[in-house]
Amino acid sequence: MLNNQFLDSNTMSKTLPLQQLSDALEGDLFYDELHKIIYSTDASTYQIKPIAVARPKTVADIQTLVRFANDHQIPLTPRTAGTSLAGQTVGSGIIVDVSKYFTQIVSFDKENKTVTVQPGVIRDELNLFLKPHGLFFGPNTSTSNRCMIGGMVGNNSSGTTSIRYGVTRDKIVELKAILSDGSATVFKSLSSTEFLDKTKGDSLESAIYRTLYEELSNTETQKEIVKEFPKPEIHRRNTGYAVDLLLKSDLFSGSEPTINLGTLLCGSEGTLAFTTEVTLKVDDLPPTHNIMVAAHFHTIQESLEAVMIAMKHHLYTCEMMDDTILNCTKTNREQAKNRFFIQGDPKAVIMLEVAATTIEEAERQADALIADLEQHNFGYALPKLYGADIDKINELRKAGLGLLGSIVGDDKAADSIEDTAVELSDLPNYIAEFAAMMKKHGQDAIYYAHAGAGELHLRPVLNLKKKEDLKLFRTIATEVAILVKKYRGSLSGEHGDGIVRGEFLPYMIGDSNYELLKRIKKAFDPNAIFNKGRITDTPKMDENLRVESGRVEPEIATIQDFSDSMGILRAAEKCNGSGDCRKLPSAGGTLCPSYRATRNEKDTTRARANALRQYLTDSDKENKFDQEELYQVFDLCVSCKACASECPSNVDIASMKAEFLYQYQKANGFSNRNKTFAYNAKLNNLGSLTPRLTNWFANLSFVKKKMGIAPQRVVPHLAPKTFRKWLDTHHKELEEGTYPNGQVILFCDEFTNFYDVGVGVDTYELLTKLGYQVVIVDHQESGRAFISKGFLEQAKAIATINVDIFKDLVTDAIPLVGIEPSAILTFRDEYLRLAEDKQGAEQLAKQVFTIEEFFKNEIAKGVIRPDQFSDEVKEIKIHGHCHQKALSTVEATFAMLNLPVNNTVTIYNSGCCGMAGSFGYEEEHYEISMQMGEDTLFPKIRATDEKVAIAAAGTSCRHQIFDGTSRTAQHPVTILKSCLK
Repeated sequence: MLNNQFLDSNTMSKTLPLQQLSDALEGDLFYDELHKIIYSTDASTYQIKPIAVARPKTVADIQTLVRFANDHQIPLTPRTAGTSLAGQTVGSGIIVDVSKYFTQIVSFDKENKTVTVQPGVIRDELNLFLKPHGLFFGPNTSTSNRCMIGGMVGNNSSGTTSIRYGVTRDKIVELKAILSDGSATVFKSLSSTEFLDKTKGDSLESAIYRTLYEELSNTETQKEIVKEFPKPEIHRRNTGYAVDLLLKSDLFSGSEPTINLGTLLCGSEGTLAFTTEVTLKVDDLPPTHNIMVAAHFHTIQESLEAVMIAMKHHLYTCEMMDDTILNCTKTNREQAKNRFFIQGDPKAVIMLEVAATTIEEAERQADALIADLEQHNFGYALPKLYGADIDKINELRKAGLGLLGSIVGDDKAADSIEDTAVELSDLPNYIAEFAAMMKKHGQDAIYYAHAGAGELHLRPVLNLKKKEDLKLFRTIATEVAILVKKYRGSLSGEHGDGIVRGEFLPYMIGDSNYELLKRIKKAFDPNAIFNKGRITDTPKMDENLRVESGRVEPEIATIQDFSDSMGILRAAEKCNGSGDCRKLPSAGGTLCPSYRATRNEKDTTRARANALRQYLTDSDKENKFDQEELYQVFDLCVSCKACASECPSNVDIASMKAEFLYQYQKANGFSNRNKTFAYNAKLNNLGSLTPRLTNWFANLSFVKKKMGIAPQRVVPHLAPKTFRKWLDTHHKELEEGTYPNGQVILFCDEFTNFYDVGVGVDTYELLTKLGYQVVIVDHQESGRAFISKGFLEQAKAIATINVDIFKDLVTDAIPLVGIEPSAILTFRDEYLRLAEDKQGAEQLAKQVFTIEEFFKNEIAKGVIRPDQFSDEVKEIKIHGHCHQKALSTVEATFAMLNLPVNNTVTIYNSGCCGMAGSFGYEEEHYEISMQMGEDTLFPKIRATDEKVAIAAAGTSCRHQIFDGTSRTAQHPVTILKSCLK
């Protein structure tokens, strides 16, 4: 199983001249342990360790890899984003990752509506390019903001729009590819004469055309294909190679005058040739006025029967989610916001979208759809959604697969049967039989689906660590294959055969047809170097799994409390590889800043989770965290917390990184620089006795060099007087008067106290003038610096003391409010894992607010009013702190600054600034830090008029904005105070 596969890979790599191969490539070749681990998985349940990972830069690099593979009998596995669900992008040979360098849009022909791209172009990025021209590429997968055209071709991807715009195969105009002998070729539409001309010659290309002609000209072969392949009415089907579609050519008794072998390569999972360029047909953009009917149902069966009625209407999407996925959204920080449309407790929701050139016509279509459903008594709620609300429900649906990963524990939604497709008219009966079969096995399957296309993603919930569930994994897969065959359906609608379904292919299409596919594979790839064993001759579907059945579960002791995930190992195991952490800045959000800066798989949240999972599972060390590879993979993580909210599986890598650093440094020592940063507050307490001297000394070149601080940075200056000292001299005069709005306890964080004293003063005075009595008690620092540097014993002590101090002071009427997001939000996040009094920490967390949240709440109550502020015209743009976006909301800042009547406020879609506490000051991280800022934030600020105020709640953000743009950003409190009458 898994360990043997890993051992074989390591042994093989030592015997190959990989350094010679590396020297011959313009691109990159990795054969270190870390890269082999992080490329051993994709979004499937499989894990196979490669001998190396190549990132070719040129077509010549790919040809070099092909020659090497032939010489050494090593398979090549093409890979783009690695979001495949059937195990297509893992393999024991060389993983060839084209996602970094093959990313160009080569050419565009607006008149003929075609575009030529390299395989590493992201689907949504392509559509951003096409949109100004009124065009788009239709196939729309749930991974569209990171999946790439090469992968979509390999899988013949479909997505939500297939009922209107077809599948990827329908869009293929031309494919440039490298054949298995290293020769370059082009697959495009040919007339019968041109096809026959291709059969003449001694080249591998000629042999391929000759084999196909000879095989498919045989009338018995044609009859067998027609008899055994899925029904032609099932448009979404990826069963073996698409030889049934080639029969439409007049070469083989069909009626079509042309034939394009691109049809065959599309859906071939990279097993026939290596695609280097793709020319696609694109479509006119859909009508601009759309309405979505979110139909709610009490049963799955009712929802699928309703599809038959709904599909009589002119739908653009017809998508189903069941209650398991909907319930997962309740605990997902990001998707919980997108549940607004849910009424009651539906067992299933079907998203039915209509569109038209006018809103009146769209309303007419939506009303007709609703009336038809009501007439047939389908659906207990049929709300209509518009505009941005449609985007929200679409985001929720796209998060479906990732949400399933958030299920706590070892029971997971297993992808053994997750891609079946039948003819639409067969769907209700098929599902009824499927449900009965699952009930027999004590299973309540998970359903999410492209229901309008007859395709359902069905998943049993299994614990593959248990031998009995592993056996059921195969049993259910086998019985489903039999059921699908009964309806002449396709075992794969869009995700491909791969490892999970490949061994059932002989049954699905018949032995004769299966042998035909093997001969076609042999003609294209005599030495089986292209993605070996992914359609023909596949390994067994219950081997090479990520988890080993029957294993003794490792006991991992941690200082943080990971009981919400049943331990840190299971927290890492929640990552199912869906790759949301590979989305680019244009997709919005923050996840994942380091990947956005480097575009390296090593720097994804997924890589960190996979590496941690692997070492915690298999390491023989007493301290399993003591691994240099883990240090490498966590190095560029800025602990932004975006993964805790934007990752549908809630894979909180920031918490895991803090634990890793603690455990690793216990074994290897804490560096002087880390000690300095971690104990920053305590050192500042001494330095503030002579702040001018401290500031001069800290910024001396030799001091920065000694400490490993980037010479380009200015170490933040201590204020002449701390905030607490200011309070000592001013609090009596400020406390005079009445406070009609009661008390607020203000948390005096270490950043405000020593550096941003002016912000602290502004906060105190603003709250006081608005009628609040501000109370500041003696307490510990937040512990943020200790947490970020892995000094968790110190952080635990601080958390325990602070919880003990505040738990009896803070009430519903007297909240604890903080100025610096990263400091105050420790009460809502890390303290829950660290504090000794867990119950007290949880209760306290409910009454802890950022200053912006506090203002938003008070505005909503009508306590703070617009008439308290001036009517001066101000334009303000907001950059949100990463922790604020992940654990709170930037909308609170918007509500606060939008209160004065003549303020015009907008929120930057700005990602991470890149400073991340001490990260951006560290010499080796400076360039990456600045690149993170350049990804979105810096260009937006440079494009902002000098008269516009820039609001940034984070002290690190304000420093980074100044260093990157020379613009001074202000805390939102300072801006709001300036608006007071």
